[in-house]
Amino acid sequence: MAVSAATKRMIRRTLDPLGLELVRRSPQTSPEMALVRMLTHHGIDAVLDVGANEGQYALLLRKLGFHGQIISFEPLTAAHRSLQRSATNDPLWIIAPRMAVGDCEGQVRVNVASESVASSVLPMSRELEEAAPQLGYSGSEVVPIARLDRASRDLLSEGQRIFLKVDVQGYESHVLRGATELLLKVIGVQLEVSFVALYEGQALYSTLFAFIEKQGFSVWGFVPGLMNQSSGRLLQADVIFFRE
Repeated sequence: MAVSAATKRMIRRTLDPLGLELVRRSPQTSPEMALVRMLTHHGIDAVLDVGANEGQYALLLRKLGFHGQIISFEPLTAAHRSLQRSATNDPLWIIAPRMAVGDCEGQVRVNVASESVASSVLPMSRELEEAAPQLGYSGSEVVPIARLDRASRDLLSEGQRIFLKVDVQGYESHVLRGATELLLKVIGVQLEVSFVALYEGQALYSTLFAFIEKQGFSVWGFVPGLMNQSSGRLLQADVIFFRE
């Protein structure tokens, strides 16, 4: 729907005192639309969503037109329950049993943040506490943990073109080490990477880049993430890789 120049001026006058700006969103330059174009270009028909939380990523893919299978993994009880509700009416969206994903089998303690998307097996670093003090841990849960090689085996079909998304708050290297067999079949990967240590003991971007590029992948896209609002420093980003 076209918006008149007068209406645009009125909206701008309303937003200016609030410190807000009216900006046209271009589908052609949107990182999210670019991702869907990449999935289409590579014929992706199955997305493994590791660190699904309440299903925000899967819901976004559906909104943007991805119609393939989505398989979501989430360890926390409350988030997993919400995830199941989100997928109720989507027969191609599979929710794996509640579990963490890593490089071992058994149980692990997950630190629960006040905003559950920031929950992690790893302790928060001082850098993250200073950048986002509202995210502090409020408790913990002991949850099952499995290697993705095993956890995904019965959920995928032969011949699927797989895209792996990993957003596990500093635990990405553990997920990748537990997916060495799966990575041989994967066409593309989306990793949340950190440029400074936001969780104690996490692998930073250079280590993750070296690992994933050794598997035969190259960078295709970049989505800026968490920023320190005081200094302006970019702390995290999502990086998208595809196999050459």
